[in-house]
Amino acid sequence: MSDEILGQVALGYSAFIDRNRAVTATRLTVFPLKPDLVLDAAQLLQAVGSVWPPEGGRVSLNVTSESLLQDLLRTTPSHNLMVEVPAFMAADPANTESIVALHAHGTTLMLKGRPLKELPREVLPCFKQAIIDLADDRRIGPAGTAPAGVTRSIPHVLSGIHSVADMEGAFERGAIAVLGWPIGDEISERPKGSREKSAPIDLQTVVELMSQVDREEPVEKLENTLKRDPSLGFKVLRYINSPAFGLSVEISSFSHAVMLLGYQRLKRWLALLLATASKEPNMKAAMFASVRRGLLMEELARHIGDQEMRNELFICGVFSLLDRLFQQPLAELLRTVPVPQRVHETLIDGTGPYAPYFRLVQAIEAESLYDFRECAEALMMDVREINRAELRALASAADLD
Repeated sequence: MSDEILGQVALGYSAFIDRNRAVTATRLTVFPLKPDLVLDAAQLLQAVGSVWPPEGGRVSLNVTSESLLQDLLRTTPSHNLMVEVPAFMAADPANTESIVALHAHGTTLMLKGRPLKELPREVLPCFKQAIIDLADDRRIGPAGTAPAGVTRSIPHVLSGIHSVADMEGAFERGAIAVLGWPIGDEISERPKGSREKSAPIDLQTVVELMSQVDREEPVEKLENTLKRDPSLGFKVLRYINSPAFGLSVEISSFSHAVMLLGYQRLKRWLALLLATASKEPNMKAAMFASVRRGLLMEELARHIGDQEMRNELFICGVFSLLDRLFQQPLAELLRTVPVPQRVHETLIDGTGPYAPYFRLVQAIEAESLYDFRECAEALMMDVREINRAELRALASAADLD
């Protein structure tokens, strides 16, 4: 079947985060590039199925085209796919038969938005959860708490989450999950003369390893550093041997990795290790985002023959949220972590050859069609290739979770 639809839509993604702060599903938002396009729901399901097969992770389809969504309601998606139905469509009796049939098929349906009129009696039981945007949440009282007398008949997920405070407030008011990226918190500079917080021992070990790899020190020294925390050695070997990186030979030790891959390629796995080393529960979503940013930036440059550039793009994406993960200004952190000059330019100054790729990744995360178009034009990239890169990156990321 053709993937023509990937040239007709823009794709964005965000994360479902439960009360344990674990990422439980991915939301895939589908924007038609032209309002009058006739889009094929079967092609969309095929494209999504290439990333999330029936036995794969859960994904929620947020389709912004009413005609494509109506077509989708008449299909039979695999059971790991959830479908979001806007409240106005759920309230329309013309859609009742399709909604009831899809529910009977076993598809998880999400009611998106607050109904302005009563839903048909047979429709409401079809929805497992409701998705309410933070801006429309009537449960926010004067003190940010749930006011008395405001109840919901089905569990709700709160969308539009941009900070840890948003997330924690949503859970306090009864949300079973949140939808978005709680990574927008401001990281302030430390007051002059204040002592720098010491990093946990495992983070110190990763930073030291990166410095040693950057200096291409003997393997014996690297292994001695790694022995301080055996769990890190296990984790880096798990990453290296994951299907996401497609090695044909299994790497059995750190010295084997250096011998087979070389110091430069090893940097990418250490970057990944650093960005996923936090044990703070509220940082799980930031780690989830970091991995996907790195893989997506690398995939966007797949057509470029420069392996060093692709490795640096990966590191750029993975390191872009270090300030959130470590709660320190990024400029301060990058003085202790060795990074390529072009990565530093992008993350600190917003300049350099990698900056357009980074802005495109941010537009995809923000599910902003306007910014998506603008960034695609700046890179002179075909929309189909961007969407293919995004789906490949999401598939690879699933292998690392």
